[in-house]
Amino acid sequence: MKSGPPRTVFFICLLAGLVGFSTRTQAKMICTFGISNINFGNIDLTANTVFDTTGTLTVNCSGGNNGDRVRICPNIETGSGGTSGGNPRFMLNGATQLLYNLYQDSAHTTVWGSFLWGNPQTAPTIDLTLGAGGSGGTSVTIFARVFASQQTLAPGTFTSAFSGSNTRLVYATTNNTCASLGTQNETSAPFTVSATYLPTCAISAANLNFGTAGVLASNVDGSSNLTVTCSATTGYNIGLSAGAGAGATVASRKMTSAGATINYSLYTTGGRTTVWGNTVGADTVSGTGSGLGQPLTVFGRVPPQTTPAPGTYTDTIVATVTY
Repeated sequence: MKSGPPRTVFFICLLAGLVGFSTRTQAKMICTFGISNINFGNIDLTANTVFDTTGTLTVNCSGGNNGDRVRICPNIETGSGGTSGGNPRFMLNGATQLLYNLYQDSAHTTVWGSFLWGNPQTAPTIDLTLGAGGSGGTSVTIFARVFASQQTLAPGTFTSAFSGSNTRLVYATTNNTCASLGTQNETSAPFTVSATYLPTCAISAANLNFGTAGVLASNVDGSSNLTVTCSATTGYNIGLSAGAGAGATVASRKMTSAGATINYSLYTTGGRTTVWGNTVGADTVSGTGSGLGQPLTVFGRVPPQTTPAPGTYTDTIVATVTY
């Protein structure tokens, strides 16, 4: 038997093992938003004052981790009414603009804007810390104001709708500023801003003083002013009552003192030919409001008559505006 050279056998032992990897699933946090409608209700622009109201932004976040801090950037943009550089915003009635704005503070000094709209006014930054279960919520007041000095607008219902890109609510668990978050996790919450301006009128009057007279042998004339303030385009009629004297009519009113009377009349013109009464369409004074105070003159006359006993004679006339 022929033998060959000795052989060396090599055994390579492969040790196989399992390497375990520890994994943690990152929670998917979602925030939802709601913004209440902002309704100024009925406003009277003839008052030449501001009108304030509020709305509420609500935030609810869930699916995060306990202790996470969520940075929320509630960008509110122009609305369907538009804006002029961010301040003011407009509500519309047709093509008519009612000036107003939304604010971050009760003093109405910091406009609530957007980091995304290109105007200088930005949104507030809201930080929310999630609690047990990785959820949490908060609410923030939106302050709204209709501006003064808009008396000449005609009555109507004014609105501006915020939907889609007009409310761009951004959030993330980050320390980055709202200016740098861009559109991260952007969502929307629709709402509407509205105000109703109803036709309105108000009237004020000054006393008419005929002065001092002796014997009533000739006409004694006097005049006074009344002011009517009606919303623009609102038609009105102003009537003057017959007064408080017993038996008085609008043609022959009566001032009284201790049972004695002095007859007098009130007129619409300086010629004192047209009696000013209180029957609409017959002897009242009509006009159309401008939103501003409109002065009217009441012309009075005491005609010649038997002179009663000396005294102070008075009467009370009620001025009524019908619109």
